[in-house]
Amino acid sequence: MKKIIISVLGHDRPGIIAAVSEELFRTGCNIEDVSQTILQTEFSGVFIASVPESLTSDELLARLRKKLDPTGLSVLLRAMESSGFWEAPPSEPFVITTLGPDRPGLVAGITGLLASFGINISNLKAIFRGGDNPTANTMIYEVDIPTTLDMTRFREMLYKRGGELGLDMSLQHREIFEAINRV
Repeated sequence: MKKIIISVLGHDRPGIIAAVSEELFRTGCNIEDVSQTILQTEFSGVFIASVPESLTSDELLARLRKKLDPTGLSVLLRAMESSGFWEAPPSEPFVITTLGPDRPGLVAGITGLLASFGINISNLKAIFRGGDNPTANTMIYEVDIPTTLDMTRFREMLYKRGGELGLDMSLQHREIFEAINRV
């Protein structure tokens, strides 16, 4: 079976994942991975599915659009390539959290530093409510830090960048973060 990536965007409401997954099931597709979130009032979902060889991407896209277009949802479908991609080096999972006043450039400032150290972001949640209340503006980065990275230098540069951006920073191994934040 070939694999496809399906992205669905639009105003949030109950039943979006049900509609997509039902159509995938009806066409003989198997969902392998799903990630969805709500950003303010907007739904964003990404599905990876295996597709029967007999079903073309155009046929599947047409069926999904027939089901989703009337609800105002947008759908994008792309074949998943199987080779020629970047492979992650051995790494350890960490969580970086920031708190601070909202202003343009916060995400770019942190992600640029992470990229310069070859750190991959596996998940990012940024919530900006504006104003100077630092607790109203939070970013949580789940990252994979290469085991060969000079952690002392990285930590130093991360906290320096945080200071330049007016952010309170925290860097913790994911296991420690999860243990501390377990409810």
